Amino acid sequence: MTRMLLWYWGRRGGGAQFALNLARALAPGGLALSVSRQNELIGALRALPVPRQEVSTYNGVAGFVAGFARLPRLSARLVRFARDEQTPVVFSAMAHPWTPFVAPALARAGLAFVPAIHDAVPHPGDPAVLFDWRLRRELAPARAAVVFSDAVAEAVAARRPGLKLIRLALGAHLPFGTATAEKTTDFLFFGRFRRYKGLDLLRDAWPALRAAHPGATLRVVGEGDAEALAPGLASLPGVTLEQRWVPDAEMAALVAAARVLVLPYREASQSGVLPVALASGVPVVATEVGGLSEQLRGTGAGLLVPPEPAAIAAAMARLLDPAAFAPAVEAARKAGARLNDWDGMAAQLREGIARALRG
Repeated sequence: MTRMLLWYWGRRGGGAQFALNLARALAPGGLALSVSRQNELIGALRALPVPRQEVSTYNGVAGFVAGFARLPRLSARLVRFARDEQTPVVFSAMAHPWTPFVAPALARAGLAFVPAIHDAVPHPGDPAVLFDWRLRRELAPARAAVVFSDAVAEAVAARRPGLKLIRLALGAHLPFGTATAEKTTDFLFFGRFRRYKGLDLLRDAWPALRAAHPGATLRVVGEGDAEALAPGLASLPGVTLEQRWVPDAEMAALVAAARVLVLPYREASQSGVLPVALASGVPVVATEVGGLSEQLRGTGAGLLVPPEPAAIAAAMARLLDPAAFAPAVEAARKAGARLNDWDGMAAQLREGIARALRG
């Protein structure tokens, strides 16, 4: 079995959780880690019984800019660590702003660079400056790439024809275990606030839902300016808005406290929150766009609807009906159990990389 180096220099969020869960599953088969010393999960990463390289990255814009002077030395350190640990494969769990500067050095050193591509096109409303350049620099030296939806696979194939692609399901990022909690809200929107996530669609759907169900409640939690994206959302009856970063230790309990998760996106590669909801037995109302469709379709764990306020409101109302809610909860638990099989995902990753390198 080929030894692997898992490379993740990010600090927090879904990437850190993904890297930790996958590292735990990969460790028994031969693994080394290169991680940021500023990673919010560094304690858990240090507890893994594998060789580890810790790199000081940065905590703000000034540190990011100053760090460019260190990139040649950091690239050389990463290559040397991979060679010392006899890990001919370097798997990037998620792109870091420094990835496009470091990845070419891995290929020049003869290492097999395999990145996980979470997004292959910029999200509508997100900054697209340098996106194409960054992705080209990440894909050009790659021997294979990991994708989590057919939508992303198609976009990657268009950018780098012939590149071997390894398709994995995006697992439930629950490093602290699946939580159970008393239901304190009917509906939850959770995640960083971005224009493509359709908060304005949810705002426009809510009055219709409340007209049919006057006691319904909606909790909106995430980092960003929700009022700039959906003016008036916080003033709607039954809505609670919490503009804050959610620590990893709080995430599972936050999701489990909702009856239904709502993802009213206009576009999506895939959602990291959706697997967390399923693993917590929480059904999902999601719009039928991009990778969201692939994640939810066929599970019975919720409803897929067009990205329109009326359709979103109707689906939310349907899941308030106990006759529809109960079977959706059971289906969510079954789907979530599959998404918590990190050992299976680690085995698929190793097998996929082995096939790609043989080819």
